[in-house]
Amino acid sequence: MLGDKLGEEQGKVTGRRVLPGDDYRYVKMEITFETTCTILGQQGMNMGTYTIFERIPGQIYGEGQGIFMTADGAGAIWNGHGVGRPTSDGIAFAAGIAFQTDAEKLSRLNGVLAVVEHTTDNDGNARSVIYEWKA
Repeated sequence: MLGDKLGEEQGKVTGRRVLPGDDYRYVKMEITFETTCTILGQQGMNMGTYTIFERIPGQIYGEGQGIFMTADGAGAIWNGHGVGRPTSDGIAFAAGIAFQTDAEKLSRLNGVLAVVEHTTDNDGNARSVIYEWKA
């Protein structure tokens, strides 16, 4: 069941790169982003890179990793994967991510599966809302 809202972010895509696929039928795209982010009431910056490819027409699979850093230097790394679809203005994704941190103020993130609603528009503007998934 969808639980508490953990945070949200908005920012920009800072890089794109086309990569070869695992076979000749498709290519992958690597996307790097940087956002301002608030998680558990802590403001900071989130940076990450994810790789996407079209699995079947209209369905995009992606996986990525990154780091959230608070203004005072506390951090949490994250890894995730999800599925998305092209939209008239960019791409929309739903993803599951897991965090790892040794920062006391972010420790609630350990052991939590987060569900992310993410959009990126054609101008590279990125926005996400992050929720806790409760079993």
